Amino acid sequence: MKIQIENLNKQYSNGVHALVNVSLTINKGMFGLLGPNGAGKSSLMRTLATLQDADSGTAMLDEMDLLNKKDEVRKVLGYLPQEFGVYPRTSAVDLLEYLAVMKGFSNRSERKEMVNHLLNKVNLFEHRKKAVSSYSGGMRQRFGIAQCLIGNPKLVIVDEPTAGLDPGERNRFYNILSEIGENIILILSTHIVQDVRELCTQMAIMDKGKVLFSGNTDDALVQIRGKVWERKVNKSELPQFQNDYKIISNKLVGGKPLIHAFSDVELGNGFVKAEENLEDVFFAKLNELV
Repeated sequence: MKIQIENLNKQYSNGVHALVNVSLTINKGMFGLLGPNGAGKSSLMRTLATLQDADSGTAMLDEMDLLNKKDEVRKVLGYLPQEFGVYPRTSAVDLLEYLAVMKGFSNRSERKEMVNHLLNKVNLFEHRKKAVSSYSGGMRQRFGIAQCLIGNPKLVIVDEPTAGLDPGERNRFYNILSEIGENIILILSTHIVQDVRELCTQMAIMDKGKVLFSGNTDDALVQIRGKVWERKVNKSELPQFQNDYKIISNKLVGGKPLIHAFSDVELGNGFVKAEENLEDVFFAKLNELV
């Protein structure tokens, strides 16, 4: 089972070219789509989720045309958008029952069994009679995953799912995604590098509508292995270092900027070799250093 995307393009009426000749192969398992806000991730997710049309290109789930067979696609699709609304005062169990009916589950006992199973799976069964609108952010996201899984989909798409979650809820969410991503295609769209590092072996990096990298996380790290150097500098020195070196990123550590620089050769001047990580790959790609 795999998704094959070839030369996908999408331009909005305001002139923004959201997808520029996007080509990707997405195999079974968890696939991380990484990029800053405005990179085109949500445009790609909405296109694959049949919510908008592409201008050109193809996208196939095995033999299924994702762009032109929308009714067929929706039968095997689970989708959790970045923002989703709920009916006020409607309980989790009633809302899942309603969504299951909408997906064609007419047998009441079968539907009830499935809904209870899904609520247990996302650890919401004891809260099933509470209104979803009263849930915390993390609980709402877990409910979102439950509604994604109605009907045992082959493809699940989640868009920026952990933004705003506290560390405990994020870990619970990671565990749920890891479990359900073992036997299906699960596409995780995010700007949070940690999400991809924790969950995915396959990934792509996007920016300005283009794919800058696609492959597995090990391949990504190989591209910068032995080429990342770090040192602390004073805040007043930062502009000069940014001018003199290929700076990948900087962040405050103990009140002083810790900079990561890219170089094929040893830099000296107080720099020491850093252990490469996925965040370095991300920023190096965005800054066109590799």
